[in-house]
Formats: sequence, structure tokens, C-alpha cells
Amino acid sequence: MIKAKPEVEALTPYVAPLEGRRSLLRLDFNESTVGPSPKVLDAIRGLPPDAYAAYPEYAGLNDAFATTLGAPVSHVEAFNGVDAAIRAIFDAYGEKGSTFLTTVPTFGYYEPCAQQQGMVIDEVPYADDLQYPLAAITRKLETRPRLFFICNPNNPTGTLLAPETVVALARSAPHTLVVVDELYVAFTGQSVVPLALELPNVVALHSLSKAAGIAALRLGFAVGHPTIVERLRRVTGPYDINMFAVVAGLAALADPDHMRRYMVEVLAAKSWTMDELRRLGVRHAGEGGNYILVWPPGDCEVAVKALRGQGILVRSMAGKAVIDGSFRLSIGTLEHMRRFMGAFSGVGLAHSRSAR
Repeated sequence: MIKAKPEVEALTPYVAPLEGRRSLLRLDFNESTVGPSPKVLDAIRGLPPDAYAAYPEYAGLNDAFATTLGAPVSHVEAFNGVDAAIRAIFDAYGEKGSTFLTTVPTFGYYEPCAQQQGMVIDEVPYADDLQYPLAAITRKLETRPRLFFICNPNNPTGTLLAPETVVALARSAPHTLVVVDELYVAFTGQSVVPLALELPNVVALHSLSKAAGIAALRLGFAVGHPTIVERLRRVTGPYDINMFAVVAGLAALADPDHMRRYMVEVLAAKSWTMDELRRLGVRHAGEGGNYILVWPPGDCEVAVKALRGQGILVRSMAGKAVIDGSFRLSIGTLEHMRRFMGAFSGVGLAHSRSAR
């Protein structure tokens, strides 16, 4: 056997259990539960046959997204999903032996990307109350790590930092590339972008997977100083984004009302769900994003399996630092959340009584 480089041989890949989900109520991966704008479907259906045979063209895509942000197009670059943007950041800036700083728990794909580059991983744990470990991170930044990732709001804890706080961290660490993963910014309205566009050490990551409902097509954006964006472009393939994603992305951006209506519906359903969990006396957390953490009474894995038995998927957080014993619950429409609460009330409370 021909071995890969040592960093890859030692790597544990990030694997998400995505098979066999489409017939179930998907409240496990923070996807849209209603799908994209009808304009997206019309645009894809309207593609002529020769569009399938030609390499994709990208004219206007960065411009359209930059317009939604009120940012110059030179600060924006599209990627084959935010995952590809994350990988490009590590490819461009992740030097072997340098330090990658982040928190734990957080999005699981950062760590294998750092491992593949042979970086030293420094993970600062969240407090038990899920408050951001700001003082510890501030001290760590004094050691000048090469990369610092902040997921804001954090996935899976939902912890949210004010943009002003994030910018202050970046200003305190001019030798560190600060990456702000804002995948769920549509549900918070709090972005670092307006304050950070001129900073040469900040890049924000945005996506059309969640609020726009096109996760299957993979389209994300990096937003930052032109010098950063240009370096990321150097390590990205010339045709990484497929033609369907381009067409869908342009159509989705042309229908902001669809995304706005969905966000309003999700936030209302989230508020209702948290009220119901409080009524039941169930511990939960989720300041930002279209998801919350739930600590079911009794055994979490039993509850997760029982919910699946009723056709509802949630994401177990078993084994994760600080939040072991919980599951992440994606928020759908109010109808979807009523269905979840009906099932959870039976599953969670029945299991709690049997465990006494």
C-alpha cells in the first residue's frame, strides 16, 4: 500500500450520517424544511440542453451576493459550499507547525482541515453555561496563532457574540487570520462584515444552504479584504462550482422575500418551541441560529432513536465536550415543530418516568 503523507494517515475524517433521510422530518442538519424559492426551480428547469455540455460561467454571481451585503465585489468570492471555502483557507494559510485556535464544541470540519496541514490545534472549551470563553481566547491570541476560527452563532451551542466584540478580537491580533463562520447570520442579522471589510486579517463565511434552501447545490461565499480573497482564489479549482449552483444562486438572490418569509417563520417557530420546552421543564439552549440544543430527560440516545422511530431526525451530541447528553434540534415551520413537540412529549416524558 502506498501511504499518504503522515498527517493524512493520522487523520480522522469528518463524516456526517446523511443517508436514508429524505422520507423523514429532517430536524438534524439545520437545513431548510421548505426548500428554495419557486424562482430557483423555474430557473433550473429552464436551462437549455447546451447548458449541460458547457463549463459553468460565473459572471454576475459575486456581484449579486456583494449587492446583498452592500460590499464591493472585490471583497467577495463564491465557493462550492462554505466547506470548500474553509478548505481553501487552510490550504492558503495553514502552515505546518503553526497554531490553529478555536473553541470546543464547534463545527467539526475545522479540526480535520487543520490536522491535514500539520497544524497545532488549540481548542478552548466553552463554559458549562455555554458562554463564549472570551477571556481565555483573548489571552491565546497574544501568542499569535496563525488561524483563529470563530463560529458565530456557534454550531452547535448557538452562542452569539456581538460583531463589535469579534472585530475587537481581530484588531488585537493583527498577525492572525480571523475567520468568522457566519453560516447562520440570516437568522441573527448580526454580521461582522460591515465593520471588518477594511481589516486585512478578517474573512467572513456565508452560505445559501440554510435560509435560501439550496444545500444540495453547494454554494457559499468568503467575504473579506481583497488580498485574502485573492489568495483563496489561487488555491481553488477553476470550475469548482457547478452550473446548477450558479443558476440557483442567482435566482435565490433575486427573491429575497422568500428567504425573509422563511426566516420570520423559523424564528417564530423557535420561540414557540423554546416556550414549550420551558413548560415541560426541559433544559435547552440556543441564542442564535435555526437550531437549539435539547437535554431530554433520561437517556439522550434512547430519545433520539425513539424520535427516529416516529419519523423525526435530530442530531445527537453524544461524546462532545460540554454538551454530552443533548441533541441538536433544527427548527422548521411551526407545523413541523408542533409535530416534534407532540412526539418528544411522549418519548421524553415517558422515558423519564420509566427511568425513575
